[in-house]
Amino acid sequence: MSEKQLLSILEKLTLDQKIAQLQQLAGPFFEGASSQGQITGPMAAMGITDEVLTHTGSVLGVTGADEVIAIQNAHLRKNPHGIPLLFMADIVHGYKTIFPVPLAIGCSWDMELARKSAEIAAKEAAVSGVHVTFAPMVDLVRDPRWGRVMESTGEDPYLNSEFARAFVRGFQGEDLSADSDRVAACVKHFAAYGAAEGGRDYNTVDMSERQLREFYLPAYKAALDEGCEMVMTAFNTVDGIPASGNTRLMRDLLRTEWGFDGVLISDWGAVKELIAHGTAADEAEAGRKALAAGVDIEMMTTCYIGHLRAMVEQGVIEEALIDEAVLRILRLKQKLGLFESPLRGADPDREREIVLSGDHREAARELARKSCVLLKNEGGVLPLRPESRIALIGPFAKSGDILGPWSWMGSAEEAVPLYQGLAAYTDPARITVAEGCGVESGTPEQITQALEAARSADVIVLALGEHSGMSGEACSRADIRPPAPQLELVAALKALGKPMTAVLFNGRPLDLHGIIDEADAVLEAWFPGTEGGAAIADLLYGAENPSGRLTMSFPYSVGQVPVYYNHFNTGRPQDAPDAQVHYVSKYLDIPNEPLLPFGFGLSYTAFAYEDAGIEGNTMTAGQPLAVSVRVTNTGAVPGEEVVQLYVRDFAGEVVRPVKELKAYKKILLEPGESVKVTFTLSEEQLRYYHADLSHTSDAGEFAVFVGPNSRDTAELRFRLTK
Repeated sequence: MSEKQLLSILEKLTLDQKIAQLQQLAGPFFEGASSQGQITGPMAAMGITDEVLTHTGSVLGVTGADEVIAIQNAHLRKNPHGIPLLFMADIVHGYKTIFPVPLAIGCSWDMELARKSAEIAAKEAAVSGVHVTFAPMVDLVRDPRWGRVMESTGEDPYLNSEFARAFVRGFQGEDLSADSDRVAACVKHFAAYGAAEGGRDYNTVDMSERQLREFYLPAYKAALDEGCEMVMTAFNTVDGIPASGNTRLMRDLLRTEWGFDGVLISDWGAVKELIAHGTAADEAEAGRKALAAGVDIEMMTTCYIGHLRAMVEQGVIEEALIDEAVLRILRLKQKLGLFESPLRGADPDREREIVLSGDHREAARELARKSCVLLKNEGGVLPLRPESRIALIGPFAKSGDILGPWSWMGSAEEAVPLYQGLAAYTDPARITVAEGCGVESGTPEQITQALEAARSADVIVLALGEHSGMSGEACSRADIRPPAPQLELVAALKALGKPMTAVLFNGRPLDLHGIIDEADAVLEAWFPGTEGGAAIADLLYGAENPSGRLTMSFPYSVGQVPVYYNHFNTGRPQDAPDAQVHYVSKYLDIPNEPLLPFGFGLSYTAFAYEDAGIEGNTMTAGQPLAVSVRVTNTGAVPGEEVVQLYVRDFAGEVVRPVKELKAYKKILLEPGESVKVTFTLSEEQLRYYHADLSHTSDAGEFAVFVGPNSRDTAELRFRLTK
């Protein structure tokens, strides 16, 4: 359908019909839905009429080819203009084949596997009738109290930007119009949702525009540069104004400065929430401010359909604002080919063939292996030996609750639990299982049973962590230690003196005291997805070598948070050569440093870094520098290393971080193999936002750091001249 034809449709719509196109409603409202009519509570109070439903533009949270086909066909029988519905859903880290949570995917440092995971998720979702996914979430995160850190790829703006591009490529492919196995991506949450005060969901965000541009906006921009079709507003305020009514953020920055002309959608109920925020007196004012800010689709509140018509008639708003929003929605429907093929990729036969296929499960297993991070391995406890007798103890020993939040269509019954994974490597008779405690509760009898199981074993494998309801949206936690019953279980088993490995299932960095200091080995598995147990067993038995590296720092104590590697130095840094003993920036009772730094991760082999150097020590705008380091596998097994490069500007116009990741390379080395890893560092990589928001670099002295993580690095110096 041409642009001229879209404009012709727009001209035929009445004002009420246009406004209905801006409305998004959940499945129970629609004829053909399996949940049709199951409208209770706040949904019942919305007062949605048949006329609104006839012209509504999009559906939220419906999937399954048969159901989508039924709803779309019923809708088109009633819609006089032949305008199809858009079907949108949260396909965050997999559709039916669930991949690790995004924070875990970040720890893979593998853009190709991240892209592939999104491609597979898109294929399964598209054949099941979904047109748009509310992903990727690219919010930069620094506070593990916030439950939604599991949806992000971490605390670094450069790495988050790379993952944003990879996910968008995977979801949308090269030609969204021609490829019905893809879905449109929606980057979220614009903007700075990850900086909620106190790590409390939906809370206030307050920061300078310079900080916003420097750290929080790059990943959104990267997603849009990759062609992302949609943007979702954040729940939080930005500079004192809720994002969904923030004209400066949405109109001036997103649409005018960045040139985004795609669809902007509110998050669930966010338009009406302008009232609770205190920037709108009623629903009419909330609708007016959201539309003025450029929000095209109102999700699950009725400020638009309830009030825009009257405001147009009163001259409060111009109908042209509604027209431009409707046209953007129609263009997305046209780009997806819905006018010509309103069912798009929905196909029940292909759905049964594709969804949760063997190839997809194997891809999930591979990414889960790459996402796990080995945090500790003392005394060669890992890898396990097939002949060892194992006591598998903990609430996740046989649990399928390893998918994590936003695994909407995933099934715990179809997930591979840890026990099943281990049993594939050894005689199941060698594995004794005891729960030991629940996730958040326990009894003395459970500990007694765990001790009995452990006494006859050669090694203890603990399966610990958070259940899926402890992370994700609205799951902020002030105490990020593992639940007390689990710590009591670990302490009781430690007294046996047996080799002990802990496998952690969780959606956020935890305060690991009571586990990391008690266990001989610790593997951070996150929520690893459908093939989690199989992937973990691959690592525990040494069939694969752990290669994950943290993309979010693990705090020493919750009292440190937010704690992150690219912090500022302060005027009285603790490690200054002339630092005083007392009057410096430090805690009296804990270290300043995190327990585990950004970029950290161990392997079953060891890597030596030698001969770090720079070819020349002066950089200009036209002359980049080559930074190199020799990396050698000094161990006995092949291993994959993530070689990381950081920089520091010693004297900027504004304060600069002590380290900033600028590049990395993943290398696979055989035992004894050595390779020279070379990076090209350019002036462009040294630019940042100055006080006047110009994006430039400073002449002067810089440090460049190379190493296996943000802490353990070799430092070199160079100068930038202009």
